[in-house]
Amino acid sequence: MINKKDIQNRIILAVETVKRTNPMVGSITNTVTINFVANAQLAVGGSAAMVYLPDESELLAKAGGATYINMGTLLPVYEQTLPHVAKVLYEAKKPWVLDPVAVGIGSLRTRLLRQFKEYKPTVIRGNASEIMALAGLWGLDGGAEVSRVRGVDTTDSVNDAKAAAVALARWTGGAVAVSGIIDLITDGSIIAFSFGGSHFMQKITGAGCALNGVIAVYATAVSPFIAALTAVAVFNLAGSRAEKKAEGPASYQVQFIDELYKASALDIAGNPFEIEEV
Repeated sequence: MINKKDIQNRIILAVETVKRTNPMVGSITNTVTINFVANAQLAVGGSAAMVYLPDESELLAKAGGATYINMGTLLPVYEQTLPHVAKVLYEAKKPWVLDPVAVGIGSLRTRLLRQFKEYKPTVIRGNASEIMALAGLWGLDGGAEVSRVRGVDTTDSVNDAKAAAVALARWTGGAVAVSGIIDLITDGSIIAFSFGGSHFMQKITGAGCALNGVIAVYATAVSPFIAALTAVAVFNLAGSRAEKKAEGPASYQVQFIDELYKASALDIAGNPFEIEEV
């Protein structure tokens, strides 16, 4: 079993490698959060490229170190773009991150998410209801037969989604992160619980989307599990620090980006977390 010190050393490696190499990451994300996602990726040391057309997405998938796909604000062209890019990434063995936001809403979203099963995302990150609904859609253990997502919000707890997260991670061979008051990250054999963050996260748009973009940045450097845990850790650390300086949601978002930028590898590795075997 991997121990906590080993995990912390790998987190330090992830942070230092990204800051040194400035990896390019392509993102197909929703129109509400493009700016926030890109700024978060830049703040941690990545290089952001935002696209949505099929040919441009394929080019970036091949040229970049990783790709992030978000299912929010779907456009008709995404029916061509998303399955094609997922297939390219899978065949090229390039890491990619999936946010199954609002899974269960609409036939196009359902159809696309069902197709992603065979292309095995490297990391899946969502709230508890989204993770359970995706596991159900893919016919895996712990899944919900009917989506309980309320728009983009969860109606389930992180603990409720534990079995679904483990099943998804085992299916993909990658990692799954479930966001909540205490965040859960698993590779199917180990579960980490990460602490921190802020109540302001629920008062701004796109914190989860930005988190996924940062997971993709770290996925260029380390394993899926460490990439997800590192991104969650820096978000929880920056979130806690930003809350102490913010006067409200608007100033919080500005302070948060600053704290992402200022966080050191040692600070990120030292953000509180616990681990357990599955």
